[in-house]
Amino acid sequence: MRALILNAAGELALVDDQPDPIPSAAEALIHVKRAGICDTDLQLVRGYAGFAGVLGHEFVGVVDQADPELAGQRVVADINIGCGACPRCSHGDGHHCPDRTTLGIRSRPGCFADRVAIPRRNLVRVPDSVDDDLAVFAEPVAAALHVLDELDPRAAGERIDVLGDGKLGLLISLALAASGRQVRTIGHHRAKLELAAAAGVAATALEHELAASDQRSSAVVVEATGHPSGLARALWLARPRGLVILKTTSAAPIPVDLSAIVVNELRVVGSRCGDMHRAVDLLAQQRLDPRPMIAATMALAQAPAALEHAGQRGVLKVLLRM
Repeated sequence: MRALILNAAGELALVDDQPDPIPSAAEALIHVKRAGICDTDLQLVRGYAGFAGVLGHEFVGVVDQADPELAGQRVVADINIGCGACPRCSHGDGHHCPDRTTLGIRSRPGCFADRVAIPRRNLVRVPDSVDDDLAVFAEPVAAALHVLDELDPRAAGERIDVLGDGKLGLLISLALAASGRQVRTIGHHRAKLELAAAAGVAATALEHELAASDQRSSAVVVEATGHPSGLARALWLARPRGLVILKTTSAAPIPVDLSAIVVNELRVVGSRCGDMHRAVDLLAQQRLDPRPMIAATMALAQAPAALEHAGQRGVLKVLLRM
């Protein structure tokens, strides 16, 4: 089959002789229909996590007709595959199983390929009302909605500042707004901020720096800039005893002065993947439509060029069509 491979030297190659995945008895073979390129894929190419193999973790596909349980079902997937037996898995926290694999990120082939094998327990059915271009956003929408799990329900009226107007930053802003939270997106690109504004999200364009009055003003800051400098700005924004939620993963080290965390008694929380069922439900309810973020859809045969395009400054979501 065809697949986009990242080798140990950080080089990309589209091959047409990749061996077909052979699913175990607990796995389903998925024919990939759409796949999305995200910043994590771009960071992997730059050396993040030391991954080598088939890239890709955002997708929608159809289960093979020979499958004994889910034949012909259109599905998305939780990308974290836990062992299913350890204490974390037993308590429903397979995302932090010490022996987990992660689709296209950690010790498991990804979905930038014609086919991929995934445990059935990780699959989530996509309703007919959600088309492929919408369903392919389910995994990053789940990650965006996971921010809600860190918030104090007693402070539902507090504004959330989202730093970053790239792919993930915009999606977090849109998903939080769709969930009824007050959101402000802070970024550099007016065209992107207009997408947020069109969905009713307040937007602040940074010409150089934020206003002095913004320092220590935010109860909750979500750092989703994708840049090592984002954390320092998030700590500058957060008010005393505020919450900073980190979404950026970067191949480059992130220098930071920790004194602001100590002096202002901040809580700093990492946030990764979320509940796929919740994401699909939100998309099916038509409360969130991220499709205006799609900048290009390219064939799998153009995958190396698609990743190059996705990495260009200002480009939002690039999809692969299988």
